[in-house]
Amino acid sequence: MQNLTHNNVHNYFRLNGYHLNAKDLCRASYSYVKEGDAYEQAIGEFFLDWFDKKEYIQMTTSGTTGLPKVVRLEKKAMIQSALATGDFFDLKPGDKALLCLPTQFIAGKMMLVRSLILGLELDIVPPSLHPLDLNTTTYDFVAMVPLQVQNSINGLSKVRKLIIGGAKMDSSLEEKLLPLKTKIYETYGMTETITHVAAKRLGDSVFSILPNVKISQDDRQCLVINVSTISDKPIVTNDLVELINEEQFIFLGRIDNVINSGGVKLIPEQIEAKLIGKINNRFFVTGLPDATLGEKLVLVIEGEKQEFPSDFFDVLGKYERPKEIVFVSKFKENENGKLLRKPTLQE
Repeated sequence: MQNLTHNNVHNYFRLNGYHLNAKDLCRASYSYVKEGDAYEQAIGEFFLDWFDKKEYIQMTTSGTTGLPKVVRLEKKAMIQSALATGDFFDLKPGDKALLCLPTQFIAGKMMLVRSLILGLELDIVPPSLHPLDLNTTTYDFVAMVPLQVQNSINGLSKVRKLIIGGAKMDSSLEEKLLPLKTKIYETYGMTETITHVAAKRLGDSVFSILPNVKISQDDRQCLVINVSTISDKPIVTNDLVELINEEQFIFLGRIDNVINSGGVKLIPEQIEAKLIGKINNRFFVTGLPDATLGEKLVLVIEGEKQEFPSDFFDVLGKYERPKEIVFVSKFKENENGKLLRKPTLQE
């Protein structure tokens, strides 16, 4: 298994029900690029890139670890990532998978690679916010972003294993998913790590790393990821974590979001977790400039203005109580449904 190259196509691989080898896929890809819809053109372009003579593919990062940039991802590293995912989630040749993510991003590309390498029977549907609306098939493995999951709850009975990534999952969504029989995982990763390097079961707080991954912290208490099969250099993130052991960590929040209010450092994600279930609308907390404190803690709520009783914030610590509440008609998000905090306040 470790000697696989990007020219290998597993004997069990099927695309929309058809068994295709590398030559078949290239022929189909030319048709996709020439005559297909936008999402099919992206799939065709990926397959043509995958089966060419280059040892890498080139793509733009989402900016998780800094400004967006063009990176080269080694095809052999993408294969190793696919194998690690197969091990972690116990995927077997012949398992049915669904691609409902755009292949412009790494998550969509890797669903194609996993299917080729692990021998999955992959169905492809146009990327949309309602990917299961017309579905009658039972799938063993599906990847979605939170917005897709939110709109697919009634159809998840036909999904055995679901991974959720691309954006932080809202705790209210998690509560709706907990009663379901589907095995649901929240993943942690980025373009530079070739999608996920860790995952946790729904309801858990602790992420467990995938095979071949090593983790540590820098002097900021941010996560540092070492994956020898992907990169010779460590990948330094801006994610504050608590290390449980060599294989597990708890995500605390983004260091970019930390609020320094009067010398007290506040992590918005931890404050938000305490308010889950108390506020019906979507919300987040952030810092705004303040002449006295440097930054003041502000609660931002989506929707019309409302009043709260005096004891409403008793669940929060002394320094965690908002100095101001701001109401915004509509939160701004990126294509994956990831909340854009600063742009939201600039409307």
